[in-house]
Amino acid sequence: MENTLNGGKSQFSLQDLMKALEDTEDGQRPVEKWSPDYCGEMDMVIKADGSWWHEGTRITRRGLIDLFASILRKDKDGETYLVTPVEKIRISIERAHFTAVRVDIEGEGDKQRVFFTTNLDDVVEAGAEHPIRVETDTETLEPTPFVNVRGRLEASLNRPVFYELVESAVERETPKGKQLGIWAGGMFFPLGPVGAHEI
Repeated sequence: MENTLNGGKSQFSLQDLMKALEDTEDGQRPVEKWSPDYCGEMDMVIKADGSWWHEGTRITRRGLIDLFASILRKDKDGETYLVTPVEKIRISIERAHFTAVRVDIEGEGDKQRVFFTTNLDDVVEAGAEHPIRVETDTETLEPTPFVNVRGRLEASLNRPVFYELVESAVERETPKGKQLGIWAGGMFFPLGPVGAHEI
């Protein structure tokens, strides 16, 4: 579809985006329910450390980052967009949409509760609605852990948070061997492949 917004340009400016959000209210942005047409892409990147960059310049205004984060959506196509009632603009993600910078663990065993705080102060409790998953490099076995925040948006766990999680991990016997994982919200989440922690 031809992009008729923004003068037909493929790149969007921050001004275009702010204008599209003028009629929405803070905290009232149901991006999952909006169905705008795809309008192009913006030179915006969320880097692996959680920082936001626009046209090569780091965005340092927290209010602006919070605004953009409130209209983030990852669709079934695997791409991430900034979504307004009238526009859907693709941006780039190096690793994840957020970074988990803190973990709080309460209780133990299968009654254990695990709470993550992101770099944007979202707090989520791991469990069925906010699962933990770990991607593991097949050659180095280096783990890259994530927790779901909302929709298909995830936070990557920074190294200290993951190490703290591992300290509370337990082994579970499986048909393939011992599995290291963490109990959270009544569910057991593997922290790596079976037997990887014994290598």
